Amino acid sequence: MSIQVSPSAIPNSDAVSLVSSLLDRDAYLTQLLNQVAVSQADGLEELRQQAANWVRHSTIPTTREEEWRFTDLSDLRGVEFRKAQPVDNVAALNITSLTDNRLVFVNGVYAPELSAVNLPDGIVVGNLTGLAVAGDRIHKYLAQAEGALEVFTALNTAGLTDAAVVWVGKNVVVDTPIHLLFISVAGETATISQPRCLVVAETGSQVTLVEEYTNHRDTEGAEGNSYFTNAVTEVWVGENAAVNHTRVEREDAEAFHVGKTAVNQARYSRYTCNAFTLGAKLSRHNLEILQTGEQTETTLNGLAMISGKQVADTHSAIALNYPYGKSEQLHKCIVGDRAHAVFNGKVFVPKPAQLTDAAQLNRNLLLSSKARVDTKPQLEITADNVKCAHGATVSQLEDDEIFYLQSRGIDEHAARNLLINGFAAEIINKVPLASLRDILLNTVTSFKSLTND
Repeated sequence: MSIQVSPSAIPNSDAVSLVSSLLDRDAYLTQLLNQVAVSQADGLEELRQQAANWVRHSTIPTTREEEWRFTDLSDLRGVEFRKAQPVDNVAALNITSLTDNRLVFVNGVYAPELSAVNLPDGIVVGNLTGLAVAGDRIHKYLAQAEGALEVFTALNTAGLTDAAVVWVGKNVVVDTPIHLLFISVAGETATISQPRCLVVAETGSQVTLVEEYTNHRDTEGAEGNSYFTNAVTEVWVGENAAVNHTRVEREDAEAFHVGKTAVNQARYSRYTCNAFTLGAKLSRHNLEILQTGEQTETTLNGLAMISGKQVADTHSAIALNYPYGKSEQLHKCIVGDRAHAVFNGKVFVPKPAQLTDAAQLNRNLLLSSKARVDTKPQLEITADNVKCAHGATVSQLEDDEIFYLQSRGIDEHAARNLLINGFAAEIINKVPLASLRDILLNTVTSFKSLTND
């Protein structure tokens, strides 16, 4: 997108100010762009410049926009973020590794001291700047997914310096899960970091990934400081390939988290995403699936568990453009205190996508009379030979269920926890990694927001 203005068409005194206003429509967004701007010769200059130009023509979304009408970014705009700086003593950080193969990034910077990779031939795992495979192979996919011009995605691309890269070769099956860990270290001022992931699974390959976002407080003075994680992940699933992807967001209570997961599925491919939203003051996950060939399988499972005054927003879009596609989506929210959950799931089935089988369900459990959920499952179908269904439920813990458990000798508090655990376990049990399942189940068990008015 470009806007051209002829200076001769306007008075000289107004030329500079008018052009400036057209290029920088949102002063706050421009300030963020200036913080993350990068100037280095690495072959990505044109890509970054195009993204930066788009950001300068854009604005921070408001509740007047349909896609953001339930999620107010006023609190985000009220914080002046500075670019997160590299951490001096990275090796001193205590991390919990879920697997033997991991890539660790701290404030968006690759941390080789904390990373460990021991994988068979045919798979390349590393950071963008350190891989010999970089160049045309990676640049063919990097920032090429649909939705690249969404404002936060473009902001990430404008500041792109490094990325976690997982490249699985043709017909390679990786049995060991790969852990991509992104740690935000809050400092003495509010900071912004922009993690990036690129996953390419070539024809006939299979891989399991765990993408995790967490935090570490650097100093006592950092307590209470906000930080902003603006993350983008691109997944390219080749013909007859399979990717099992688990995404866990458990940021600090004062954090802001905006994440994009953009997935391209070639014909006969299989993609599964298990997404968990557990932390952050405000979190938003945009999950976008584009079918680029027939007979794909897409499975989306999600769990948001929030309390206090947290806001958790999940927006998903599945574009089934070819015949014989199959998609299943189950998203659950557990909402306590004054927290606010949002779900908007779209499934597009145009006329060429005959014999599509798509199902979508959003289930919500409110633990407080002041908890809130806004849900909007959507099907847009123009094909005439399909099997599609969608629905949503909003409920509270039933008194008769609690009474039944109490009649079996279980006290009221334990009964409530048991029902909450059962509600969440349906999603957690789909996670392929046992150690992560245990962590998530313990998180549910320790959830304290029980009908707090």
